[in-house]
Parts: sequence; C-alpha cells; structure tokens
Amino acid sequence: MRRHIRTMSFLRRAWGVAALLSVLLGAVGLAAGAATPPGAKVQVVQVDGVINAGMAHRVQRAVDDARANGASALLLEIKTNGGVIDDANDIKDALRTSGLRTIAYIDRAWSAGALIALACDKIYMAPESSMGAAEPVLIGAGGSTQPAGEKAISAVKAEFQSLAEAHHRDPTIAAAMVDPSLVVPNIKNKGQLLTLSAQQAMKLKFIDGVAETPVAALDAAGFPQAVLATTEPTLGERIAQFVTDPIVSGILLTIGFLGLFIEMQTLHLVAGVIGIAALALFFGGHIIAGASNWVIIALFALGVVALLFELHVLPGHGISGLIGALLILASIVMAFGAAFWLIGIIYTSIALTAAILIFFLLLRWLPDSAFLRRIAFAGAQSVEAGYVTSRPLDHLVGKQGVAETYLRPAGVANIDGARYQVQSAGDFIPSQTRIVVMRVEGATVFVARAT
Repeated sequence: MRRHIRTMSFLRRAWGVAALLSVLLGAVGLAAGAATPPGAKVQVVQVDGVINAGMAHRVQRAVDDARANGASALLLEIKTNGGVIDDANDIKDALRTSGLRTIAYIDRAWSAGALIALACDKIYMAPESSMGAAEPVLIGAGGSTQPAGEKAISAVKAEFQSLAEAHHRDPTIAAAMVDPSLVVPNIKNKGQLLTLSAQQAMKLKFIDGVAETPVAALDAAGFPQAVLATTEPTLGERIAQFVTDPIVSGILLTIGFLGLFIEMQTLHLVAGVIGIAALALFFGGHIIAGASNWVIIALFALGVVALLFELHVLPGHGISGLIGALLILASIVMAFGAAFWLIGIIYTSIALTAAILIFFLLLRWLPDSAFLRRIAFAGAQSVEAGYVTSRPLDHLVGKQGVAETYLRPAGVANIDGARYQVQSAGDFIPSQTRIVVMRVEGATVFVARAT
C-alpha cells in the first residue's frame, strides 16, 4: 500500500513538472514565432494620390504579385488626401482576403486613406505624419465639398469602428475621425474632426509605433532584413491618374470638342485628329482608372454614328443628330464615374461652352490673322479676269426633275440628267417626288412639287 501511495505521489509530481515544461516551451515558441526569420519576402505598394478604382486595381495587383513572389507580408506606403470610399472598401476587401500580414506605413492617411490604414494588421507612422479627417463629403460645383448626410456618416463610422475593433484599436477614436458630433474627453470637442499626429496616435496606443522609414517599420513589425519587391504603377496607371483629374479632363474635353468643330468647318483632317486624340486620351485614362468601361465607349461611338447619319444620310432631319449629341454627352458624363456624375455634368458643360466660344472667336480672328494669310491663297480672282463664283443656273427656271433625296428643306434633285443642290420653299418633299424649279437666287435653286 505504501509503495502504491509513493508511486501515485511520484506520478502527480511528474505530471506537474511535465505541465510546467509544456507551458514554458509554449511561451518560448510564441516568443520565437513573433518575429519572422531574417530575409523574409515583403511586397511593397504605394497608395498615393486619389483613392479611386485605379488605386484599388493597383493594390489587388500587389496582392497577386505577393502571392506570385512567395511574400509573407504586404507593406502599404500610404500618402493620400483620400478619395472614393467605395474604392477604399474594395482595397480593404483585397487586404482581408489576401492571406498576407498587412502593414501600413503612413506619411499622410486622410479620409479614405485612414480606412485603408485601419484595414491593415499593423500601423506605423512617420514622425511628421497624420491620420484621420475622414468625414464623408459630397462634391459639388467647381470641386466644392459639403458634408454628406447622417446616413452616410453613420455607415462610414460603423466601418471605422468595426475595423478598429478587429485589430484591437480604440473604436471610439476611429469613430471620432468620421463623426464631428462625437465628443471624446481630452481628445476632441463636438464639431471637430479628429486628425492624429504620429505622437498623439502613439500616446493613445492607436498605432503600433512610429518609424523613421518603411524598413524600420518592417523591423518593428517582425520582418528584419526583409527582401523587398515593389509593385510599381504602370505607365498607363500614371497617365490615368493624371488624366482623371477633373481639371485635366475638362481641358481634354475642350480640346476634343474644339477639334471636331474646326474639322467640320475646314475638313483639313488635322484638327479632327487632334480632337479625336484628346477624347481618346480622356476615355482611355478613365478606363484604366476604372471609372469608365467599354460600354460607355460603345455609347460614345453610337452617338458619333448617329451624328454622321444625320450629316450624310438624312441631312436636315434632326432626330438622329439630337440622339447622337445626347449619347455623346451622356457617355462623357458617365466616364467620370458614378460617384462623380455631378462633376461630370459641370466640367462637360464648361468644356462644351468654352469650345463653342473659342470656335467662334477663331472664326472671327483667323481670316485676318497673319498666320492664315501666310498659308492662304492671296491671288485675286476677278470677274474681269474670267472668274465667276458659280455657273449661271437661271436656265433651270420652269424645268422639272425628280428629288433624289428627302428635301427637309435642302437636298439633291436630278434635273435634265444632272444633279443639283436644291431647296424647297420650306415644305417637306419626299424622295422620288416630281419637282419643278420655281426660281434661282445666285447659286440657290428653289423648287416645289410639280403639279
């Protein structure tokens, strides 16, 4: 019996020692797992400029690059004043489903940029950086902004709170970045938006640290001596980011409209090519940025076809020309993106008005300009020298013919086996109707239905 008791006591002590060793080994294992071995691969992407669909595409491309390179983490270098909240949410979703450890290094993370930072596992800020000012706004005329409604503020605030809670950050501080009505004692008063400096964020334990460089941030996050691979923006993405600026878009539209107007007047091809190139750059930039798509391009092309139909097939009808003009204008407005439709209307209207004014100014200036005189024919063609503006058509008065096109009121008619540009007295005359020449005024032949 005594031997049995001593045996049980020994077994209990051995079990206790084993349990203690297990705890110690587990603690050692956790401490060892907190840092990645030196030389781990980290993918880097710059989140700069305006947050839009093009930026969301860039971040998703960085996630794909990280997987292809075998990287274990993604570093986002954030320097942005904000952008479209829907596109920031797309970036958040890409980070959440990436399967990578995500690290934000902030130079400036305002508005939508703050949401992207909060979606990361770790947040480090540069010494003179800032983060916050995320109240949703509506963009009005001339780029002016005004606060969005209570519904939008509530939705974005909940998004910020949820992200903060998921990464063990203070949700109240996150909400204060969005809702100016919140009061956070000793941090912000009512009516203010919260924007944190690096030192404030660190003092409030809202971020993981302050780092001088992105490499220092990686060291602090547990990635010492990391092997970095950067997802660089493509040339197309850089052009798109420049072109999608509303002011640049307005300038391109003005050049495009003006080029087409001049081409219709001169038929010299050069102005038309310049105008089409400006419009192609406008649409191409918005497609790459993700605000536009090929359906919108198809609408624009259909509008052009309708205009050509009006000019060359059924001139004077008006309906196809009106439809074509509306399709072109609608496609341009839609190319700005659903979130910026009001900006699209404003800048399209300004561009169209500017193009029309410049066009009429050119019509007044060009005939007397020194440049045009150098390229224009300066010789005199007088009547005494045998030159006439057109051959006399008085002999056609009283003759009959057939309207070859619809006369609405102008069109083409066949008279005595020859084709003439004719005009009715305001009546609509269908094609293949017998007509008679009533009078001739200069080079204009007036006709009516033959009785």
